[in-house]
Amino acid sequence: MFDDGEFHVVINDEEQYSIWPVGRDIPVGWRVAGPTGPKSECLAHIDAAWTDMRPRSLREEA
Repeated sequence: MFDDGEFHVVINDEEQYSIWPVGRDIPVGWRVAGPTGPKSECLAHIDAAWTDMRPRSLREEA
């Protein structure tokens, strides 16, 4: 599903990343926070940027 086409890298308030297809409304609570491009490029960006998978609220408790 949705393997072709362009995607946005998006992030939520808990600093969790995802990708979202260009041309679809970005869900409430998410914002664009990286490149727009092919799925592989967006996933590579997330792999490099998202080094701690814990939600921000959990990281702040530590």
